[in-house]
Amino acid sequence: MGVAIRFLDDGISTEGTMGKMVVTILSAVAQAERQRILERTNEDRLEAKAKGVKFGRKPRVDKDRVRALHSQGVGATEIARRLKIGRSTIYKILASDQTQ
Repeated sequence: MGVAIRFLDDGISTEGTMGKMVVTILSAVAQAERQRILERTNEDRLEAKAKGVKFGRKPRVDKDRVRALHSQGVGATEIARRLKIGRSTIYKILASDQTQ
């Protein structure tokens, strides 16, 4: 036992063999359209990147200030409070300095 949809105004139904065919065709068209949108979006993104457009949000953390405060002996919690950023961000900046 399944579910069938009837569009009374348009005279379209998903019942029977013809109804299943209509659903299959509509889903194939929707899938093709989705693929086309993805391709266009990706092409435009690559074109923008080639022109030098930067994606993502702008960094708002002054890494040099974090390093300076840390070298003055200020703890990560206090640096985070002063700069209004997460403490984990402080740890990531300091850890990246150690791996370089």
